[in-house]
Amino acid sequence: MYKNFNRQRNFRNQRVSRPNLDHTLVRTIQASQLKEKSSAGSENNYVPQNRFEDLPISESLKRNVLSRNYLLPTPIQDQAILPILKGRDIIGIANTGTGKTAAFLVPLIDKVLKNRTEKVLIVTPTRELATQIADELHHFAKGMQIYSVLLVGGLSLFRQKHELRANPNFVIGTPGRLKDLIRQGVLNLAKFGSVVLDETDRMVDIGFINDIRYFISLLPKDRQSLFFSATIPSKVKEIIGTFVRNPLTVSVKLTDTVDNINQTIIKVTDRHRKIEQLHDLLIQEGFNKVLIFGRTKWGVEKLSIELIKRGFKAGALHGDKRQSQRRHILNQFKRCEIKILLATDVASRGLDIEDVSHVINYDLPSSYDDYIHRIGRTGRANKKGSALTFVEN
Repeated sequence: MYKNFNRQRNFRNQRVSRPNLDHTLVRTIQASQLKEKSSAGSENNYVPQNRFEDLPISESLKRNVLSRNYLLPTPIQDQAILPILKGRDIIGIANTGTGKTAAFLVPLIDKVLKNRTEKVLIVTPTRELATQIADELHHFAKGMQIYSVLLVGGLSLFRQKHELRANPNFVIGTPGRLKDLIRQGVLNLAKFGSVVLDETDRMVDIGFINDIRYFISLLPKDRQSLFFSATIPSKVKEIIGTFVRNPLTVSVKLTDTVDNINQTIIKVTDRHRKIEQLHDLLIQEGFNKVLIFGRTKWGVEKLSIELIKRGFKAGALHGDKRQSQRRHILNQFKRCEIKILLATDVASRGLDIEDVSHVINYDLPSSYDDYIHRIGRTGRANKKGSALTFVEN
């Protein structure tokens, strides 16, 4: 039933019929090869040049960082934090789950501590990623009287306007809500001396490229610009040219996926028994915290209802849920109050959930890139993870 497979990076979105696209994707995954053994695991063997306790940051920030058990920086943190502290523009290229958020939050918080008039704008593709960054900021800046506002759809626009009038140091948001508030005259980007574009390739993928260009046109010329992305396609290169100045490129991306994710194909010979195959997997030992991806909102909701009927503790995360519902379900999964989270690709980027034991692709993704981002939810922080993909014959 099972067939192990590795990775390859040459499959991209194609305008072909769904069956042909699925067939191409499966062949790409099955035919993919490991990087040379000399590079395999080299990130795991990375020896950092710095320690968090030795960084030239404020003592209060250092205490908060260390209290989060951040002792040795990841490669992206080790190579980006000091240049950001020195005011350099950065192009950071790294796989998901490599610690990008702390790589820019730690030096930017220190920057605000040294200059309370400093304002930081962080733009992300999804509400979930924006919320995650806001949560991390809250932990790192605890007790420092640094204020932030989260600007995403699904939350009270009136409250967000009120919080903006309090002149927060950090503004974290998604393109749609940011654009709404700019056009209403509530948000003035000319006041921001530090700007972060996070998961830029994903923002371009889902159609925000014109919004990003619009934001860049409104920013002050004298600014520090930080750019993070897993890939640099041609459209993203266009943005880089107008966004950063004399940037330092920090690339720690070695392969499309980390080496500690065990990937497996599950062949489905009878689609009517597909749910039974899933059930048989979920009751096995070790399936402790499982993220299941489906293709459509309707399919994800239907599958979650079926699993709940079968006695599993499960919840669904998709675009038809209110933001408060999405946050509640996500927090339940993080706290292990539910064992299984079912999601559409709205959750495939940026979510940092600890100790996800398995990612299951119940439906195939639309592209190899989406596959990579889905399975990147497990095997994070150098822990072992498993990714299983259902393939119908």
